[in-house]
Amino acid sequence: RQQKWKSSVSTQAKMPPCDFVPEKYESYPYERMQKIREQNISPSLRMYYKKPLLLHQGHMQWLFDYEGQRYLDLFAGIVTVSVGHCHPKVTMATQKQLARLWHTTNIYMHPSIQEYAEKLTSLLPDPLKVIYLTNSGSEANDLAMFMARLYTRNFDIISFRGSYHGGSPYTLGLTSIGFYKHGVANGFGCSTTMLPDVFRGPWGGSHCRDSPVQTVRKCNCSEGVCLANDQYIEQFKDTLNTSVPKTIAGFISEPIQGVNGAVQYPRSFLKEAYQLVRERGGVCISDEVQTGFGRTGSHFWGFQTHDVVPDIVTLSKGIGNGFPMAAVVTTKEIASSLAQNLHFNTFGGNPLACVVGAAVLDAIEEDGLQKNSENVGTYMLLELAKLRDKFEIVGDVRGKGLMIGVEMVTDKDSRHPLPSEEIGQIWEDCKDMGVLIGRGGLYSQTFRIKPPMCITKNDVDFAVEVFHAALQRHMERTA
Repeated sequence: RQQKWKSSVSTQAKMPPCDFVPEKYESYPYERMQKIREQNISPSLRMYYKKPLLLHQGHMQWLFDYEGQRYLDLFAGIVTVSVGHCHPKVTMATQKQLARLWHTTNIYMHPSIQEYAEKLTSLLPDPLKVIYLTNSGSEANDLAMFMARLYTRNFDIISFRGSYHGGSPYTLGLTSIGFYKHGVANGFGCSTTMLPDVFRGPWGGSHCRDSPVQTVRKCNCSEGVCLANDQYIEQFKDTLNTSVPKTIAGFISEPIQGVNGAVQYPRSFLKEAYQLVRERGGVCISDEVQTGFGRTGSHFWGFQTHDVVPDIVTLSKGIGNGFPMAAVVTTKEIASSLAQNLHFNTFGGNPLACVVGAAVLDAIEEDGLQKNSENVGTYMLLELAKLRDKFEIVGDVRGKGLMIGVEMVTDKDSRHPLPSEEIGQIWEDCKDMGVLIGRGGLYSQTFRIKPPMCITKNDVDFAVEVFHAALQRHMERTA
């Protein structure tokens, strides 16, 4: 498909070779699929692109549509395919378990839940050694809120504006992005605080964040002093002094915001915030649904990049490489608060999920995917930063490892979000040239790049060239 693309742009990006041959598509024709979608599938499940993709098969970082067109997947089913589509090791382990045992529920022991619990908790620092398995990230965050309230006997929980912690009625109170808010009562006992966003927020400069690429805003900080951090901490204290009682249940944050477009905070913000929360009797929850499992490159867990140890950690998405599973990991004390009464999850920790989870951990280690995230992610960030320097509409490039955001603006001075239609055209052009990327941010102004962690530098070269061509084409259009 990308070969058909004609423009005055000189680069004709060449897709890296792939020796995988997809099976022949044999299901309904595209038009019939569309009709069924319109009639029988909830309209709230919106689709991407003007002509939605009908995908048929996946192989590692590649996706194939019904016509056999190949795409480089830089969004990984919304940051979920961690080790690669249909990764052979994970597929084989799942097939073996499929023939052995699907379901017992938690009233009996089966080997894989104990094996997985030991394997997963060995990767987390003390005292985070007790797990409760669920089926989705919303469910995990729901349970984390519930545990925080039971354990502290307090009710109020604080989250950042711009955060996404799920769409269930309970977690919707923590989620702080307008698109996801429905007109029903939600958020009782949930307060939001100012997001310490060093690009879009009122303070921030060129040394604030833990990323190979810093903002273009200049900094007046002296060595070891972050003025932006001090200002954002004052805002956090203001929330504690005005919006919540003197004792709280907790504070939840993503180490890097996901849906909001890979937003990063000043380096020492979480460390200071955690201390303030604990002084108020609250627990600290790290939502690792998108940042966990080596995606940030330098560390296995996002919270480690902030030099903190949370009281509760929630995991999902990449945990199962696309299989529906999630987990809450916490301390013995906090976990026991839930044991005072019955709390049950029919499918959480089922034999299939535990086998998948264990195979994913093996694949991350055996394929060296954390190191790959660091190397390839840093390379990609630096390549994208060159485009930021070249194009006025690329306002910010940020992230860590393979958790990357590219924020689009009308111009770098005003930082006004680029209009959605314009971003949409760039995004469609990338797809037409064979590259799939996500979108996020409060105004849908940020491209989200969070590919399977197996991608290579060759893939990055191709993707960056395609993105460059799409930006160039946009400039021609607007000229």
